[in-house]
Order: sequence, then C-alpha cells, then structure tokens
Amino acid sequence: MSKQILILPGDGIGPEIMAEAVKVLELANSKYSLGFELSHDVIGGAAIDKHGVPLADETLDRARAADAVLLGAVGGPKWDKIDRDIRPERGLLKIRAQLGLFGNLRPAILYPQLADASSLKPEVVAGLDILIVRELTGGIYFGSPRGVRELENGERQAYDTLPYSESEIRRIARVGFDMARVRGKKVCSVDKANVLASSQLWREIVEEVAKDYPDVELSHMYVDNAAMQLVRAPKQFDVIVTDNLFGDILSDQASMLTGSIGMLPSASLDTNNKGMYEPCHGSAPDIAGQGIANPLATILSVSMMLRYSFNLGDAADAIEKAVSLVLDQGLRTGDIWSQGCTKVGTQEMGDAVVAALRNL
Repeated sequence: MSKQILILPGDGIGPEIMAEAVKVLELANSKYSLGFELSHDVIGGAAIDKHGVPLADETLDRARAADAVLLGAVGGPKWDKIDRDIRPERGLLKIRAQLGLFGNLRPAILYPQLADASSLKPEVVAGLDILIVRELTGGIYFGSPRGVRELENGERQAYDTLPYSESEIRRIARVGFDMARVRGKKVCSVDKANVLASSQLWREIVEEVAKDYPDVELSHMYVDNAAMQLVRAPKQFDVIVTDNLFGDILSDQASMLTGSIGMLPSASLDTNNKGMYEPCHGSAPDIAGQGIANPLATILSVSMMLRYSFNLGDAADAIEKAVSLVLDQGLRTGDIWSQGCTKVGTQEMGDAVVAALRNL
C-alpha cells in the first residue's frame, strides 16, 4: 500500500530548498523500497497568487488525505501589505490547526564539524543535543478576542489573548516526558508563572503529569531565565517543553547555538504521529533565487518524517549520516562556512547529500 506525501514548497527560498529535499526523499524511496507517492501543491504567498487565499480548501483536503506533509517556508514582502487575515502566515497557522498538529519537535543538535560556526565558544556548545517541544495550536497565536480598538481618548489599542486549557497543556507535557524517557530523562518546563495566569495553570498541570513519569526529572524555569541559560550553559538542557509563543522564540535562539538556523529541522505531530515537517527557518526572501540557501534543515526534516510518521528509523539514520559525511568533506553553504572549507550553493549541497546517501 502506497504512502502519500504532500509537498508544499511555499515562498522565497522554499522552492529551492524543497527541490533538494525531494531529491533526497526520492533516492531514499527507491533505495529502501519505501513505497511513497509524492504530490505537489501551493501554500502561503504562492497560494494567494493562485487562489486568493493562503490555503485553499482543496489543498487542505489533500493535506488531510496525505500520510505526511513536507513544507518549505511561507511569506515575503510581496504580501506584507495585504489584509492580515489572508497573509501567507495565516495559511501556515490554519493548516497546523486544521490537522491538529499540536506537538512541535525542534531539535537543536550541534554537528561536531560545525563547532566553529556557532557564535559561542566550542567548549560551551560541543556535544549540544537539545529537543524543544513546543505547543503549536494554542496560546496567543490562536487566542481570541484579538484585534485593534479605539479608546475613549481616541488612541488605538491592540490586544491579544493567551488561553490554555488543561487538556492542551496535559497532552503537550506528555509528549515532552515521552521524548525525555528515550533521551536524557530530564524535562525543563518553561513558563512565566510569576506574572501570567496561563503559565500558572501550565505549571500546575505539568507537575500533575510528571507524577506519571517518576523516572524523568522535572524542573521549571521562567522564560527570561531560560533564554539566558541557553546562552550561558545550554548543555544543562535535555528536553524543553513550553507554550507556542515561548517555543517559537527559544527555538530560534537555540538555532544559533548550532551554527545556523539553516541546520534545524522540525516536526509538527498530531495524536497519531501524522505530521507536517519543515525547516525552522523562514522564507528568507532577501536571498531567494540566488541558489545560496542551506537545504540541510529541509533534508533533515525528511529524516524526521521517516522516523516519526513512518517509523523508518534505518532510512532516517542513513539520511542523517549522509549529511554528516558531506560536512566531513568540508562542504558548506554560506551560513555555515568558515576558513578552510569549500563554499557551495543550494543545489551543490543537495547533490552532495544525494551522492553520500547513494554510496551508503
């Protein structure tokens, strides 16, 4: 029986990096007889240009029918001035919500070959392996009411709402604890419980869930301290579990510990591990079309897809090994380049991973 994968390249550098990831996926498909069938559609700005909305109903239906979705990135200045309700990012939020992709896994792993690419000293980040588990379909990005209103004095006021229910917190906490059980058995729950009511409930529910995981050590940290500790001593963390807003910010911060956000994949999963897989970085419109974007985060997202949605650990391991072998060869895109290495473009990097995977 075939397995359906929907490809959504998106905007900016999305189509460039996706082309390389698809080459790797197609080779893995044939090399390991995986039985995947790939289809393609549009989302974000590309969908606005084609359909007038950032996520067409037919695209959403195809995503629901697929076993997994592979996404590039969305957005760009071309669509910055249109109504906020139909901007490219709204398509991304909608597909996450409609598919129930509540659990976002963002690994921050420093490849030893890239220790010099990190902005921190090598001894601070060497051996770094953090997993940020971010709640993805609740919180301030989805809360209501929200909007802009005029006060009695004529001044405009913008407002957003940050709601979390017990069930939303409980299910993402369980993801964090489950992941920690197969890693370093430590969970750090990040919140702002000293000032936010939503964070106070968050902490209470996480502590309740922790009782079911006596083998996992739980700690709590305020988000401002967590941001500082990620720079001061990042290797103290194993699994970080946090809400939508804090996870968005902290995972981008953690990306720089690894040398470049261009190295970070992500998985967004539902309760059955059906997922959407995408790089953590954005559409980078400033370098779109130049052939210099780093495709490795998208290629590594393919590896996460094979591992989490299809339970194909051997094939996932092979892709990750191929990436490591390419780094051993000294090949670098501009974002991770350093003296003594060979600077390559998007397609060259993708071709090198394909060659390494073919030879394994």
